[in-house]
Amino acid sequence: MKRVTVIGGGTMGNGIAHVCAQGGLDVTLVDLDADALERGLQTIRKNLERQAKKGRIEASEVEATLGRIRGETDVATGVAQADLVVEAVPEKAELKYSLFRTLDEAAPESAILASNTSSISITEIAARTNRPERVIGMHFMNPVPVMQLVEVIRGLATSDETTEAVMALSRDLGKTPVEVNDFPGFVSNRVLMPMINEAVFALMEGVAEPEAIDTVMKLGMNHPMGPLTLADLIGLDTCLNILEVLHRELGDDRYRPSPLLRKYVAAGWLGRKSGRGFYTYDA
Repeated sequence: MKRVTVIGGGTMGNGIAHVCAQGGLDVTLVDLDADALERGLQTIRKNLERQAKKGRIEASEVEATLGRIRGETDVATGVAQADLVVEAVPEKAELKYSLFRTLDEAAPESAILASNTSSISITEIAARTNRPERVIGMHFMNPVPVMQLVEVIRGLATSDETTEAVMALSRDLGKTPVEVNDFPGFVSNRVLMPMINEAVFALMEGVAEPEAIDTVMKLGMNHPMGPLTLADLIGLDTCLNILEVLHRELGDDRYRPSPLLRKYVAAGWLGRKSGRGFYTYDA
């Protein structure tokens, strides 16, 4: 695979484009919103320059990497020559289903269609296409340029060939891929989200303040950051969407989203990206 198209210029999309271009691939970053696309490209530049300043890459690599990325606002044009398409749009099932129908029609027959979904069934996404054997989950962790894990999710019809190709590409990008089967939340969010949700319940019930809850988990459980800080980083709307999928698909009330989480999302307190979540952030 030489040509990769990433759909969505947001936090995950621009991170995936960054890593693919840094790995030597030709990348097309697609976003229907020209302003969002420009913000995504500027974020990639900023993050590359930060890597160079810290000595993690050579200064010459910044422009070389950016030279392998082009922006596009039309999905069909953006995927027309892709070997791999990675979808990174918001975590809403109907949005992804509709997009994959479009990708199936517009991308070459040989192209692999991957979703960066963190909880939605790959089998159900693949069923919206005529190539279910070439549809797979490629769940990167945030922030993509830093985190090593890629959760590779096989749908019911995903072929061995597709899985092996995505596992190999992930390794070529310097990541550690882990193969998992299609199940709500996969491994990462099935384990992580109940912890975050329980931390929000503890806050709602007045057990402790946010700083105290996070400190207990950092110092007592050796976590690099507390669950409420992590929720703010992920985005509280994304956390809520994942928990709703887990609750609906597994039918177990242990995944019922905390009312306080719902209230924060309704208020627009989405975490770092909105400037306020469980903590407040500078613009």
